[in-house]
Amino acid sequence: MDGMPPVKKCEVDKCFYNREMQCHAPAINVGGTDHPSCDTFVNQLNHIGRMATAGVGACHTSTCKYNNDLTCSATGILVGYHAEHADCSTFEAKK
Repeated sequence: MDGMPPVKKCEVDKCFYNREMQCHAPAINVGGTDHPSCDTFVNQLNHIGRMATAGVGACHTSTCKYNNDLTCSATGILVGYHAEHADCSTFEAKK
C-alpha cells in the first residue's frame, strides 16, 4: 500500500481485522465529518488470516489537521476504542 500512512497499532481487539494489536485490513477508511471513527471496524472475535498490515486509504474527517483533500498526511496512525467502536487516536483538530 505505497503512499498510504500505516496503521501502526490497533487496540481494538474485538475487530475482525485486528490480530496481535495490528490491523490486517487491506486499507481502512476514517469517516465522520467531525468524528474520526474507523469505518472499516467489524465487531467480531474471529480474526482475518491476511498477514500484510493496513494503511489509511481515505479520511473523511475534515476537522483533522492531517486531512488533506480527504487523504491522511500523518506518518502513521493509532486506532483505539471510543464508546464501543474504533476511532483514529492520532486525530488532532485543525487550529
